[in-house]
Amino acid sequence: MPDNSILRLNRLRRTFGGVVAVSDLTLDVCRGTVTSLIGPNGAGKTTIFNLITGYLHPTAGEIIFNGRSLMGLKPHRIAAAGIGRTFQNVQIFPQMSVLENIMAGRHLRSRAGFFYSSILPPVLRGEEKKIQESAEKQLHFLGLAPKAHVPAGSLPLGSQRMLEIARALAIEPKLLLLDEPASGLNSRETIAMGELIQKIKAMQITVLLVEHDMELVMDISDAVAVINFGSLIANGSPAEIQANEDVIAAYLGE
Repeated sequence: MPDNSILRLNRLRRTFGGVVAVSDLTLDVCRGTVTSLIGPNGAGKTTIFNLITGYLHPTAGEIIFNGRSLMGLKPHRIAAAGIGRTFQNVQIFPQMSVLENIMAGRHLRSRAGFFYSSILPPVLRGEEKKIQESAEKQLHFLGLAPKAHVPAGSLPLGSQRMLEIARALAIEPKLLLLDEPASGLNSRETIAMGELIQKIKAMQITVLLVEHDMELVMDISDAVAVINFGSLIANGSPAEIQANEDVIAAYLGE
């Protein structure tokens, strides 16, 4: 495993019956970078995210994060180890306020669960106050402070995606997995999303991105890995990927 690698997928394999979703995939994600994982629909990208975060278990292979194996760990343990994620379909608590949604993410780092906050003993109420203060900082960072107390479900899609990222950042991740963060966004919102991802990188948080917007991918990525039928067919800089004949044939088109 290279010294600058924060995540290594080593001969990772996942099958569903006779279907091979991920096939002997080896990939290193370098610390402090934005790495994009691209490929056609059904190529296995979200399956890879689910394997990394413990929602699925590999059929074979190994996942190493920060020098530690993640094999067999449950999703909340993997999150606590420093991996945050968003989902292809936005997953928020729609009836809870924007602020409460972010606080729910932050409670992974606390000694008491979010829904017990109203009956906390005094020693933990100070911790609750710190959690709220941390969540408020995330709101300002994402530009959502004016919406702190409105129901999260009332936000437009672009703001909901920002909120989901804010909640993922609340656990103080070392690695952030973003699953199609620009999906459904207009051009202005997509530009804002790209700027946000660059700000996250500047915070020394490594980003692994699944995205179909190729202009966004090529603008913000340090490295691009291309998956087709569950296998890695190319890995390199955006310029190298754009010039790769296998990628052009399989995905980007002439």
